[in-house]
Amino acid sequence: MRKAFYLGLAGLALFEVLSVYFIMPMPGSQGIDSLDFAYFLHAHRWAFRSVFVLAIVAGGPAAFGARRKGIPVLCTLAVLAVAWLFNFKMTADRIFLQPAHLTLKPRGKSAVPENSVVIGIEGGGEAKAYPIRFLVYHHQVPDTLGGRPVIVTYCSVCRTGRVFEPVVGGHPEKFRLVGMDHFNAMFEDATTGSWWRQATGEAVAGPLMGAKLPEIDAGQVTLRDWFKLHPGSLVMQPDKASKEEYDPAGGFERGLSKGELTRTDAASWKDKSWVVGIQVGPHSKAYDWNRLKAQGIINDRIGDVPVVIAVAPDRGGFAAFERPDAEWTFRIDGGVLKANGRSFDFSGRDLSEPTHRLKSVNGHQEFWHSWRTFHPETLRDS
Repeated sequence: MRKAFYLGLAGLALFEVLSVYFIMPMPGSQGIDSLDFAYFLHAHRWAFRSVFVLAIVAGGPAAFGARRKGIPVLCTLAVLAVAWLFNFKMTADRIFLQPAHLTLKPRGKSAVPENSVVIGIEGGGEAKAYPIRFLVYHHQVPDTLGGRPVIVTYCSVCRTGRVFEPVVGGHPEKFRLVGMDHFNAMFEDATTGSWWRQATGEAVAGPLMGAKLPEIDAGQVTLRDWFKLHPGSLVMQPDKASKEEYDPAGGFERGLSKGELTRTDAASWKDKSWVVGIQVGPHSKAYDWNRLKAQGIINDRIGDVPVVIAVAPDRGGFAAFERPDAEWTFRIDGGVLKANGRSFDFSGRDLSEPTHRLKSVNGHQEFWHSWRTFHPETLRDS
């Protein structure tokens, strides 16, 4: 029976390690298709633990009845330490916390430098901005916009920001950061325990697999430019409880991070090179950030839809819109998009008719490895 004791301890320790290994960025874990197995371990975690604990209990008397009682004691303590470490220290939602107190302030009271790059949203008579230098730590910030719930998400390993309406089955849902798959953050909903991919808003494991969260249009520009477009906007302030975890100088957003997972490749079309990925219906295309910066603007067609992608003059953000007609060729002049005798700002507003706007397209800045992984049929701008 002593074998049962030690096999139970070994099995429990291995289970706790594997449960975290497959959904955290550990050596080799993110390059394999292990999502289904990882979710199986997670969904049946208490069954596995029960079996191993029963083996430990069954073999305990024999193990502790041996002459060398110190060995089972040391082994038990070691396994308890492993279980504690992998459940209370190495899980994603204990490493990256949501804001303890979400505070947003207007421009005149904000302490956020205006050269910060933000994810901005507007709707229902409100505009709000969330600095990337805060989002890279929190990964998700639940909030409201015009009275409806939103969740502002960011994955620093993919360099991708997404904003979703956290509504599942017609009801508001709460999410926790559960880990990552193929280097992209995953969230678990509180009701069904399904896992949702941050880059697409799709449930990729669990009872709701295949469902998608509604995505909300968001802009990525510097806070200074956001205030130009939305003078009355509120901006997220640093959370005091997370102050030590932030990137106060904004190194990540400028491509200066030195971390292996979050660094930037200066050359084009490398794994960690920046691209702007555009999705129009079933069609997608990636544009090299270096080329976009050099040209400032690209007029193109994705599928049958004419589009324009423009980089802000300070190179801190971009905008992407449908062109009203394929004959419209846009250019940038003084930070304004101009075509066919009309002028538009970076939110798409017609400067002569503010009620008229260009239609935005689903565009995101992210690492090339991320865009091609989650858009395998994407075209690449040459």
